[in-house]
Amino acid sequence: MKRLLFLLLLIATSSFVFGQQDSVRIVKKNTVFRRIGKAFTHVFKEFDHIDTAYIEPQHYNYTVMLQNTNNFEMYTLKSKTGQSIMFSPEPSVRIGPYLGWRWIFLGYTFDLRHKIDDSSNTEFDVSLYSSMFNVDLYYRKTRDYRINQTFFSDDIERNVLHGTPFPGLTTSTKGFDVYYIFNHHKFSYPAAFSQSTNQRRSHGSPLVGIGFMSNNIDLNSDELKDVVESGMSKKGLEVQVDSGLMFNKVRYTSYSVSGGYAYNWVFAHNWLFAASLSVALAYQKSTGELQHDNSFSLRDFRFGNFNFDGVGRFGLVWNNTKWYAGASTIFHSYNYRKSQFSTNNVFWSLYFYFGVNICRKK
Repeated sequence: MKRLLFLLLLIATSSFVFGQQDSVRIVKKNTVFRRIGKAFTHVFKEFDHIDTAYIEPQHYNYTVMLQNTNNFEMYTLKSKTGQSIMFSPEPSVRIGPYLGWRWIFLGYTFDLRHKIDDSSNTEFDVSLYSSMFNVDLYYRKTRDYRINQTFFSDDIERNVLHGTPFPGLTTSTKGFDVYYIFNHHKFSYPAAFSQSTNQRRSHGSPLVGIGFMSNNIDLNSDELKDVVESGMSKKGLEVQVDSGLMFNKVRYTSYSVSGGYAYNWVFAHNWLFAASLSVALAYQKSTGELQHDNSFSLRDFRFGNFNFDGVGRFGLVWNNTKWYAGASTIFHSYNYRKSQFSTNNVFWSLYFYFGVNICRKK
């Protein structure tokens, strides 16, 4: 009898304990923290969720790549009367190795035209590509400008001062752009610009994005006046630089919302041509300083207004999942506009690369 009572007590106790454990499991599954964790896990999985009928995923863990990077820039100053001066630095040519893992590429490029301490220009561009989002980060500071073209009247050739050094201009631009790709399950930015997937069937996608940019312009207006007018005089020409170009500093920030479209064209097996264009509506806040004269006041360079900017990407890629090679370019165009004065800054990078994927995934 005692053994029977002991057995019944043991069964009842076990049922109570297991019942408590089951109830604890149910509570854990329904906690707020577990729900939040599942939500974040789902979002991160969506970053690289693809339709394999259109996109072939990466089969390797790492990649090694050799890349040639070429940077170009044009900066145009224009007055309300139509006078304009376009400046361009000497293009930079760099080459170097890269090591990649998933979204991340790390590497270093060596300047082939200048010694390490020789160039006064600084360039920094980073692009991060996933199936769902694309991020561009950039910083540029340029000092060694040369005059490219000028316009003072229809009677004067635009290239008359071409190649004239002008150290009196310093510009710096920094900012970022973030894009969301709607059809990210079937369209792959990484296939075109980071070679981490393969686009197997042609497809496109609308894009939306936001951006921020800060631009500083420092101009020695007295030096500009002397270089232009003396240079023209040597050519037997008489010009007078418009007072609208005689400023010292301009600082402005830009906040933008953009929209566009991208398309990956698979025109042959393992070959891809990619094109992407986005137009941004930018709201700018700016302050500046003109030379003191009777025509302008400091208020002329304080404003908030809207302008249109643009970003374009193009790429040509051959990729057989193990080896890959190609070329790509990214264009940025930013505008600043006042009633007395405007600027247009265009800079772009051209890349040539060759690489191999290693350490196949198990």
